[in-house]
Amino acid sequence: MTKKVLIVDDSALVRKQLSEIISTLNYDIEFAKNGKEAVDKATAFQYDVITMDINMPVMDGIEAVRQIMKAKPTAILMVSSLTTADANITMDALNLGAIDYISKPGTMNIGKSENREDILQKVKSLSLIPVRRLQRQAIRPPLRERKKTEQTLKVNENKVINKEIKKIILIGSSTGGPGLIEQICASLPANYKYPVCIVQHMPAQFTSAFAARLNRTSALDVHESAQNMELLPGNIYVARGGVHMNFIKKVSGKFLIREDENKGNNFFQPSVNNMMLSALETFDPSILVGVILTGIGDDGADAMVKLKKSGAYTLGESEASATVYGMPKEAYDRGGVTEQLDFPQILKRIATLK
Repeated sequence: MTKKVLIVDDSALVRKQLSEIISTLNYDIEFAKNGKEAVDKATAFQYDVITMDINMPVMDGIEAVRQIMKAKPTAILMVSSLTTADANITMDALNLGAIDYISKPGTMNIGKSENREDILQKVKSLSLIPVRRLQRQAIRPPLRERKKTEQTLKVNENKVINKEIKKIILIGSSTGGPGLIEQICASLPANYKYPVCIVQHMPAQFTSAFAARLNRTSALDVHESAQNMELLPGNIYVARGGVHMNFIKKVSGKFLIREDENKGNNFFQPSVNNMMLSALETFDPSILVGVILTGIGDDGADAMVKLKKSGAYTLGESEASATVYGMPKEAYDRGGVTEQLDFPQILKRIATLK
């Protein structure tokens, strides 16, 4: 049966550009010019994927996502400009149940092969997501902001004094991942002992907004990574978009983040593989914990194999819970996963590591 895609945008040019790319998949394509029209069509027909603009007349994309996910959960791909303002709005859409986002024409040349490939890959992957997983996305409870109390601030200050790193958690995720990363950060207690390093495939403007959002819902301090930032126990580090997050050990014994602007052969920057392999070169493998969550492609799979072979503990998300069973599948199939678990079990395992 032919897949159906609804392109929602008030710009005729954007509708045309997206249609020209997506049509190469031989999917049926329909259009809506605003959020209201999108809701009407999405509730009347079953689409496999909806691409959703943010700023539109009559009804904006955020309200449209809210209504569609409540009435008829569908795989929604936000179309966002690469600005900090749109990054925050896109994060709101992901919290409401949208799965991922692509760059809006004008912010990146949509005809470029890399961006074209990103659009095709995401539309194709989203079209394969089972309805039951979309329904889970729709009912996920919103996270509450957590103000850091004086007691929490004191705990965080003590971590600066006691800098010994006894374990380091390395997490990689992509499509479907932001909501899971938010749950992890929100669930870790203020007295959590280990640094957590995260690669979530995002451009620079998005990782800044994402780290700030995570910091508001976490008892731990959450940072967007920066050159020469020191790794401290009980802190969370989100790899900055556009650079790889690597690690070095100073003669003093300090562990620092070293950013690498050389993309290399990686499709993504930051790359999960790059982060994990750098950690393997810098730390004793016995203290490393590698985690691969939902995502398109195979980023992190090879590194997970090397981590496991070196004696590290590795976790992969199961097919049953992963929104997109791509990255965790590759890691598992290649023999890089010590334990494959549903996400709730992974969440518990990270929080209770000894």
